[in-house]
Amino acid sequence: MTRIERLQKRLPKLYLDAFVITDPANIFYLTGFQLMAGDGYLLVTTNNAIIVSDDRYELALAEFENDEVVATITRDYYGALNRICKALKVTVLGYEDTVSYRLYDILDEVMEVDIVPFTNLIEKMRMIKDSDELARLQRAADLASQGYQYLLTQVHPGISERQLANRLDFWMKEHGASGASFPTIVASGANSAKPHATASDKLIADGDVVTLDFGYFVDGYTADLTRTFAVGSIDPELRDIYEIVNIARQQVIDHVQVGIRGNKLDAAGRQVITDAGYDDEFNHGMGHGIGLAVHELPASYGPNASEVQLVNNEVITVEPGIYVPELGGVRIEDDVVVTHGGPRVLTTAPIDLVIVDD
Repeated sequence: MTRIERLQKRLPKLYLDAFVITDPANIFYLTGFQLMAGDGYLLVTTNNAIIVSDDRYELALAEFENDEVVATITRDYYGALNRICKALKVTVLGYEDTVSYRLYDILDEVMEVDIVPFTNLIEKMRMIKDSDELARLQRAADLASQGYQYLLTQVHPGISERQLANRLDFWMKEHGASGASFPTIVASGANSAKPHATASDKLIADGDVVTLDFGYFVDGYTADLTRTFAVGSIDPELRDIYEIVNIARQQVIDHVQVGIRGNKLDAAGRQVITDAGYDDEFNHGMGHGIGLAVHELPASYGPNASEVQLVNNEVITVEPGIYVPELGGVRIEDDVVVTHGGPRVLTTAPIDLVIVDD
């Protein structure tokens, strides 16, 4: 079945006559058509799939090749939704509970049918990747790995974090990426002890560790890669921390299997860090799902994620880290496919500590 057919088959079981999708990533997932946020929606009934947008998309929709989907062009999006639902005898309409309050208010005011919110209905479908999605994710991961190798050639004392991020951005887009999936992190020296530091004007100095965390869309899908490297001679404690984090990363990957719970997977790596005495310096989850967005289900998995259970062809990140204030931090992240045959790592950038000489 197609993705739309799978959704249509579920509607009666959910006691729905139709479901309206406004999230652009979910619309793209179901149809292959890209709408900007707020520029329309996809309405799916048991027998129909209708994209409603305005005349800015009229030509693109006319050229869009998908026999399952028809288009309606209007500037009155939700007046049209009410009229279509009445014409198709829809009495119960589901919608994504991530809509803004403003949009909910419009639906509540305009619709003459019952409206019912649903959590992660399409997102749960997106968790399990098909072969085409896995191929796209592999291309994104390959490009990210190549981008990391390129960036190492640009590093030298005196270049700023922001300059490195800009050079990576240019290189990734020149080589096939459509854009970043989140602001690139280049965190050097003491900044690397901040897990979510963004690229600043700080200059890279001899003796710094540098954490690079980035993701770029390729064919609609994004990888998420983190590597930490050294510039010149670094503090011996940071070398030790690097090895601890790298062992933790591998321990988690070795435990990736269909059916494992998120808390058990987290424990495989977290215990390594705890045993080394750095449990207080690891202050985030072990990873999350990726795909059409850089954070997909599972949104995260960590010590309390007993409700997360990995499934076949799910793609997750593995990203342990240790962050010591004023000294620096280390994070190493890979993207991993969960399969019945064990883990398959998509990211191929070197995982041994790279030392960039002056």
